Amino acid sequence: MEELITSMSIKLKLFGDLKKKSTKQTENIGVPTILKISSDGIEYISDILDKFKIKESEVSHIFVNNRYSGLRKKVASGDTAALFPKNMSLLYKWYFTKEEDR
Repeated sequence: MEELITSMSIKLKLFGDLKKKSTKQTENIGVPTILKISSDGIEYISDILDKFKIKESEVSHIFVNNRYSGLRKKVASGDTAALFPKNMSLLYKWYFTKEEDR
Protein backbone atom coordinates (compact mmCIF):
# COMPACT_ATOMS: atom_id res chain seq x y z
CA MET A 1 0.00 0.00 0.00
CA GLU A 2 2.90 2.38 0.75
CA GLU A 3 4.09 2.17 -2.87
CA LEU A 4 0.63 3.12 -4.14
CA ILE A 5 0.61 6.27 -1.99
CA THR A 6 4.12 7.21 -3.12
CA SER A 7 3.31 6.65 -6.80
CA MET A 8 0.28 8.95 -6.55
CA SER A 9 2.15 11.84 -5.01
CA ILE A 10 4.37 14.76 -5.86
CA LYS A 11 7.36 15.66 -3.72
CA LEU A 12 7.26 19.36 -2.90
CA LYS A 13 10.23 21.28 -1.53
CA LEU A 14 9.51 24.70 -0.04
CA PHE A 15 12.47 26.99 0.60
CA GLY A 16 12.91 30.12 2.71
CA ASP A 17 9.79 32.12 3.54
CA LEU A 18 7.63 29.70 1.56
CA LYS A 19 8.14 27.11 4.32
CA LYS A 20 5.65 29.16 6.36
CA LYS A 21 2.93 28.10 3.91
CA SER A 22 3.04 24.56 5.33
CA THR A 23 1.97 23.40 8.77
CA LYS A 24 4.83 20.89 8.63
CA GLN A 25 7.66 23.39 8.17
CA THR A 26 11.21 22.56 9.25
CA GLU A 27 12.86 24.74 11.84
CA ASN A 28 16.38 24.40 10.40
CA ILE A 29 17.53 27.44 8.47
CA GLY A 30 18.78 26.45 5.03
CA VAL A 31 16.87 23.18 4.99
CA PRO A 32 13.72 23.02 2.85
CA THR A 33 10.40 21.71 4.07
CA ILE A 34 9.80 18.53 2.08
CA LEU A 35 6.23 17.34 1.63
CA LYS A 36 4.55 14.52 -0.26
CA ILE A 37 1.32 15.90 -1.64
CA SER A 38 -1.44 14.08 -3.47
CA SER A 39 -1.31 14.55 -7.22
CA ASP A 40 -5.13 14.51 -7.38
CA GLY A 41 -6.36 17.73 -8.98
CA ILE A 42 -2.85 18.96 -9.70
CA GLU A 43 -1.88 19.30 -13.35
CA TYR A 44 0.38 22.38 -13.36
CA ILE A 45 2.74 24.09 -10.93
CA SER A 46 0.14 26.86 -10.65
CA ASP A 47 -2.23 24.29 -9.08
CA ILE A 48 0.33 23.66 -6.32
CA LEU A 49 0.56 27.39 -5.64
CA ASP A 50 -3.24 27.56 -5.40
CA LYS A 51 -3.33 24.59 -3.02
CA PHE A 52 -0.88 26.27 -0.62
CA LYS A 53 -2.25 29.79 -1.14
CA ILE A 54 1.08 30.99 -2.52
CA LYS A 55 0.87 34.10 -4.68
CA GLU A 56 2.80 34.17 -7.94
CA SER A 57 4.51 37.35 -6.70
CA GLU A 58 5.95 35.41 -3.73
CA VAL A 59 7.83 32.92 -5.93
CA SER A 60 11.13 33.63 -7.61
CA HIS A 61 12.23 30.28 -9.02
CA ILE A 62 10.51 26.98 -9.72
CA PHE A 63 12.21 23.70 -10.48
CA VAL A 64 10.50 20.51 -11.63
CA ASN A 65 12.72 17.43 -11.56
CA ASN A 66 15.76 19.73 -11.27
CA ARG A 67 14.79 21.71 -14.39
CA TYR A 68 14.14 25.46 -14.23
CA SER A 69 10.41 25.75 -14.86
CA GLY A 70 7.45 28.10 -14.87
CA LEU A 71 3.90 28.18 -13.56
CA ARG A 72 2.58 26.45 -16.68
CA LYS A 73 4.87 23.45 -16.31
CA LYS A 74 2.90 20.20 -16.06
CA VAL A 75 3.54 18.00 -13.04
CA ALA A 76 2.52 14.41 -12.40
CA SER A 77 2.85 11.65 -9.84
CA GLY A 78 6.49 10.94 -9.06
CA ASP A 79 7.70 14.45 -9.94
CA THR A 80 9.63 16.69 -7.56
CA ALA A 81 8.79 20.40 -7.48
CA ALA A 82 10.90 23.00 -5.65
CA LEU A 83 9.70 26.54 -4.94
CA PHE A 84 12.01 29.40 -3.97
CA PRO A 85 10.78 32.74 -2.57
CA LYS A 86 11.60 36.18 -3.98
CA ASN A 87 14.17 36.86 -1.25
CA MET A 88 16.18 33.86 -2.49
CA SER A 89 16.14 34.80 -6.17
CA LEU A 90 18.99 33.81 -8.44
CA LEU A 91 20.17 34.88 -11.88
CA TYR A 92 18.54 31.90 -13.63
CA LYS A 93 16.00 34.05 -15.44
CA TRP A 94 18.81 35.85 -17.25
CA TYR A 95 20.62 32.75 -18.46
CA PHE A 96 18.12 29.90 -18.72
CA THR A 97 14.80 29.40 -20.46
CA LYS A 98 11.88 28.15 -18.39
CA GLU A 99 10.27 24.88 -19.37
CA GLU A 100 6.54 25.31 -19.95
CA ASP A 101 3.91 22.96 -21.32
CA ARG A 102 1.02 25.26 -22.19
